[in-house]
Amino acid sequence: MARNEELYNAILKGDRNTVQTIFQSAIDQNQDVNELLDYSMIPAMREMGERFSRNEIYVPEMLIAARAMQAGLTLIEPILAQNNHKSLGIIAVGTVKGDLHDIGKNLVAIMLKGAGYDVIDMGTNCGVEKYDEAVSAGAQIVMCSALLTTTMTYMEEVVNHFKNNEKIKVVIGGAPVTQKYADSIGAHGYGHDANEAVKIVEKLLGATA
Repeated sequence: MARNEELYNAILKGDRNTVQTIFQSAIDQNQDVNELLDYSMIPAMREMGERFSRNEIYVPEMLIAARAMQAGLTLIEPILAQNNHKSLGIIAVGTVKGDLHDIGKNLVAIMLKGAGYDVIDMGTNCGVEKYDEAVSAGAQIVMCSALLTTTMTYMEEVVNHFKNNEKIKVVIGGAPVTQKYADSIGAHGYGHDANEAVKIVEKLLGATA
C-alpha cells in the first residue's frame, strides 16, 4: 500500500483533527487500519524523531505530533486488538523513584507506540516494585527516565534488581544521564532522546528498523 500523504503530513504538522477524520473514515469504510498505521503513521513519527535528533525541531513540535498520533491510535486500538495486530514487543516506561518529571518519559512512550510496541506506562516516582509489576505483565524491556542528578542514581538500583534476570533489559535516559553513566551501572542501553530510545529497543529486541 502506498503512503497516505494526507495522514503522513497531518502527523508531521500535529493536525489531530485531520488524523481523526482519516482514521474514522477508514473505520467507517472497513478499510485496513493496519496499513495506515504501518505505511503512514509510523513513518511519520520516525521522520519526526529523526528531525528531533538533528535539532531541526524541539520538544513542543514533538509533543504536538505525538498527540496527533495518539488521537489516531485511540480510535484504532480496539480494532487492532480484535485483529490480533502483532506487537513488536512489550516495553515498560517510567520515571524513577523520587522524580515526578514526565515529559521525556511521555515522548518515549508515544514514540514506542508509534513504532509498533505495546507500552506499559507506569508514570512517575517508580520504585522497583512497579517495574516488577510491569515485568509480570509481560514487559521485556524496562526503561528508566530521570531529570535530576539526585534521582538518576536510583537507576542503578533498578539495574541491580534485574541483573540476574537475563530475559529483562534495562534502558535508561534523561537530561543528566550519559552513556558513561549507563556503562558504569551496567544498563543494557542508553538513549539521549526519544528517537534513539526507540532504536535501542529495536536493537535489543532484534526488531527491524
